[in-house]
Amino acid sequence: MDTGALEVEAEILGVHDCWKHLQSTPVCRIAFTHGTDVEIFPVNFAASNGTVLIRTGAGKTLDTVANAQQVSLEADGLNQYGTIAWSVVVKGRAVTVEDPEGYREAESAGLSPWQAGTKNRLVRVTPGEISGRRFVIAPPTRWASQEPAGQG
Repeated sequence: MDTGALEVEAEILGVHDCWKHLQSTPVCRIAFTHGTDVEIFPVNFAASNGTVLIRTGAGKTLDTVANAQQVSLEADGLNQYGTIAWSVVVKGRAVTVEDPEGYREAESAGLSPWQAGTKNRLVRVTPGEISGRRFVIAPPTRWASQEPAGQG
């Protein structure tokens, strides 16, 4: 049975929609190199002034992100009915913020760490690239395993 004709392509999101989606969720994943390893962690964040702000504590792996290090962030979500999904990826440079104004900006953007403890390091990711997509979630009958063509 050929169901390919009924497939709906993912919608490529513009930059404005990507930021709108980023502002709708407090959690993303950050990926970066740490020595010879690639690390990925869920973090809470705030989108502010065209950048992404993350707070962390000293001694945490995220604390090892060097100034101007290339990182990638990914956030995902669903509409309120669970029928449409979206995914946004931000690629950019992470820089440690040290001025008090940056901390005030993070606070007014609603950045509040979820874990207890001292979170005295603020990291700002300035995007070099931002992309996203949105798509209708297919029912399991549409993506269930099919026998390869010519088999059976």
